[in-house]
Amino acid sequence: MTTIGTHRPTQLVIDQAAIYHNIATEKARLAKGTDLFMVVKANGYGHGITQVATTAVKAGATGFCVAILDEALTLRAAGFNQPILVLGITEPQYAGLMAQKHISATVGSQDWLEAATTSIETVSPDQPLNVHLGLDTGMGRIGFQEPEALAAAVTALTASPAFNFEGIFTHFSKADSADTAYFEKQISRWQAFMAVLPERPRYVHVSNSATSLWHDACNGNMIRFGVAGYGLNPSGTELTAPFELQPAMRLETKIVFVKQLKAGNSVSYGATYTAQQDEWVATLPIGYADGYERRLQGFHVLVDGHYCEIIGRICMDQMMVRLPHEYPTGTTVTLVGNDHGATITLQDVADYCGTIHYELACGFTTRVPRVYLN
Repeated sequence: MTTIGTHRPTQLVIDQAAIYHNIATEKARLAKGTDLFMVVKANGYGHGITQVATTAVKAGATGFCVAILDEALTLRAAGFNQPILVLGITEPQYAGLMAQKHISATVGSQDWLEAATTSIETVSPDQPLNVHLGLDTGMGRIGFQEPEALAAAVTALTASPAFNFEGIFTHFSKADSADTAYFEKQISRWQAFMAVLPERPRYVHVSNSATSLWHDACNGNMIRFGVAGYGLNPSGTELTAPFELQPAMRLETKIVFVKQLKAGNSVSYGATYTAQQDEWVATLPIGYADGYERRLQGFHVLVDGHYCEIIGRICMDQMMVRLPHEYPTGTTVTLVGNDHGATITLQDVADYCGTIHYELACGFTTRVPRVYLN
């Protein structure tokens, strides 16, 4: 059973108004008749799957994308009846369950269709499975690799009463880059695939957040709006978004212990930090078991608008910071967010770690409670 740390002052504060703003603004930019499916996989990129889904519907989302079947079942159990597409490959033995629950499957091979037929006929004989055919135009992850294989699968798909050909899509690997050469190569491959289709299905979609933000001519009639919906720029700092993305996630805690560290004394495992002079040090109740990376030693947090260095190794459940002067226990500390005019963004944290903000947002563990505003 997962334990949530409700009896300590560490929490992720999720601003639902920011999520609403990002989705509604993007929805307004779309061509008439274009659907927006909100991507809520990985617990809504760490923001909370059902809470994000609720806000997304209010903001104009008409469906959802998830990574695994269990995420789709979570949405169905919570009462969401919008279309849901599982973007990953689901084992064919669960095809009948997906059909029964009106959950759409990504299919990348004709073999999968053949293997899934028995499950559908057994579990859901009166309800066909909605299928989106995935095309590998250069991502190299899943999907049909040649137009000829796609054409054969479409023939088999449309001939079987067990399936409904609902959609077709691909995924771009460099839509978030200023260098568009590889993106254009994928577009060319996409067009070669589409040329063998005798008829287009209900949903034709290629656009993730980056594609929709910077290549919206490619949107088709549906976009998969992911990280930008949470207010995070999919390209990091390389490209500027066409509208203001409002980050929805704030990470905060409070000082639980304060001491004066004497010159020559050290802090934390390995004694990697030694005070050169007397200084005030605060202990914070958060560590790498909460998803705050151990490699953030030397980075900073915000206390009363001051950037305060993280000193010593970050522990599993606690970490230490150097204060400009003594502060009382209970003082709020901002690890991601704004404080008295100073800001630490998730991008700042990611840059220091040498990673992307996606990883950090998804990495905050369930031990950290999510608190929702607006």
